[in-house]
Amino acid sequence: MAKDCSNTINRLKRIEGQVRGISQMVVDDRYCIDILHQVQAVKSALAKVESTILRDHASCCVADAIASGNVTEQREKFNELIDLFDKVKR
Repeated sequence: MAKDCSNTINRLKRIEGQVRGISQMVVDDRYCIDILHQVQAVKSALAKVESTILRDHASCCVADAIASGNVTEQREKFNELIDLFDKVKR
């Protein structure tokens, strides 16, 4: 497993633990604002993971498509990114 991949997996495991913690906070009937603060922390952590994966995709998959000279593959990678950004806007 590559270093970047193991870092991403570790981050996701921490996020998983945070989500379990939030679930327990709800069960324990903790103060709503405290729960919301934890939800925001999870959203922020997921955004960082998303950025890391997107950066890896651009520097590897997209770069490989560009270097290949294959116009079909280049368009495919470009359209994947456009579709992703369209989903983010919704």
